[in-house]
Amino acid sequence: MPKIRIRDAAAYLSVSDDTVRRWIDVGMLPAETDEHNRKVIDGFALATFAQAQANPMTDPSRVDSSARNRFVGLVTKITVDKVMAQVELQCGPYRVVSLLSSEAVTDLGLELGSVAVAVIKSTNVIIESPSGDS
Repeated sequence: MPKIRIRDAAAYLSVSDDTVRRWIDVGMLPAETDEHNRKVIDGFALATFAQAQANPMTDPSRVDSSARNRFVGLVTKITVDKVMAQVELQCGPYRVVSLLSSEAVTDLGLELGSVAVAVIKSTNVIIESPSGDS
């Protein structure tokens, strides 16, 4: 399993290094010492911890859907022309951009600051892995 340094774990969890150290100290997050005498966290343990800590916004749409990738966010930008529109959402730390018809923007009542849900269903998802040492 990959071993993740505390500073990198903090970045992945969007918290400070000190917060990760506190979680280690109270036993919330297991750590070990590597060959360079640095504290590191097992990659799978960190991934499991990240899942448990995730606190996504409640989906306000109340619909059943086969799409599992649903991101609740706030509309931050709308660019509209005669036929098409581009809508940007801020969903937690992620920016999601969608192209849709101008009519759909009106029908959905989208405006800056409104709550919206980005629903993503794709059979083509690209996963990349950083090259080099972790």
